[in-house]
Amino acid sequence: MNSATLQEPVVAPVASLDDDELYEIIDGQRIGLPPMAFHAVLLAFRLAQYLANFVDANDLGIVTTEGLFHLALPVDRNRRPDAAFVSYQRWPKDRAIPVTDNGLDVVPELVVEVVSPTDRIEELQEKIHEYFQAGVKLVWVVHPVLGVVHVYESLTAIRGLAPTDELDGGTVLPGFKLPIATLFRAPISRGLTS
Repeated sequence: MNSATLQEPVVAPVASLDDDELYEIIDGQRIGLPPMAFHAVLLAFRLAQYLANFVDANDLGIVTTEGLFHLALPVDRNRRPDAAFVSYQRWPKDRAIPVTDNGLDVVPELVVEVVSPTDRIEELQEKIHEYFQAGVKLVWVVHPVLGVVHVYESLTAIRGLAPTDELDGGTVLPGFKLPIATLFRAPISRGLTS
């Protein structure tokens, strides 16, 4: 009869919550991002869905949420927009996405930032400045409480869209259109509700 030796089970250490923390890299330092409000997460995901549907249907590139991008800047910046579009011109369709890298060495054409209560306006403006300096062509800033979207075509060409307006992809995604009211439709209505 064969005898089996019982061994103590191997217990892996429990990952700390910090291991899953979203971060950006600023001047070589890993900077944790504050958690987004649930409402903001839903809006970012919804907008990314609309973008991905359009991009996929037209075979234009990739759309991601919370992806880390190494920005081509004189300073070390790895930013994590809430959503982003990268065309096949910037990241060819047949080029594999690295499986082990935390960030992608490409600058998206379009980035989306959804404002949360923990966001500071100075930090948001700094990101927008860096995005354009790195080569981003279009930035959408979504304001959930106000139910508006600010479209930045540059640091000086900015327009605000109200619930009666329509968001479009401009020269980055010609033909993409989304009514602001559709973005903020229930259950993602705007307002200061608890």
